[in-house]
Amino acid sequence: MDTRAHWDKAYTEKSETQVSWFQEVPARSLAMIAAASPQGSLIDVGGGASRLVDALLEAGRADVTVLDISQAALDRTQARLGEKAKRVDWICADITRWQPARQWDVWHDRAVFHFLTERPAQDAYLAALTAATGPGAAVILSTFAPDGPERCSGLPVQRYGAADLAARLGTRFALYDEAQERHVTPWGSTQSFTYVAFRRV
Repeated sequence: MDTRAHWDKAYTEKSETQVSWFQEVPARSLAMIAAASPQGSLIDVGGGASRLVDALLEAGRADVTVLDISQAALDRTQARLGEKAKRVDWICADITRWQPARQWDVWHDRAVFHFLTERPAQDAYLAALTAATGPGAAVILSTFAPDGPERCSGLPVQRYGAADLAARLGTRFALYDEAQERHVTPWGSTQSFTYVAFRRV
């Protein structure tokens, strides 16, 4: 499957408010980010058309990067932000093939990692995560919970609890916060998510 074409199609055929993962205000992510590093540099992996970047800029965060495999999603967000888009670094890349050129204080990912159902792809993601963070950096991940959906956007997913994610990331990352969330989709159904926060050791 052409992963990039799949996600470009998803963001081209539907508006940002018509996809299941849409959040008007990503409150839990914002709270965990603020607790981890109030003004540190941040990369939002799979940020796509998320409104997280809007809220981060509004809060005054100066060093923000958004990475997504879909250029269509990034184009949509940049158009929404207008002039403010110039304050963000934009990267169009497949996270399983990407080699970071720098490190960030916060790595945030809401709903990318759970699409990586095969071990080699997960290992490639974790290699990028490790290269993009240094000791003391925060890693905030959100995936479908064990009772969450088995598929999303027509693709299979891997579901996780906090302990599962801690085991998968390994001893380089210390779990310090976790939460469960019942996300309500734009059409009123609910999806169970696991949120975790790690500190790179």
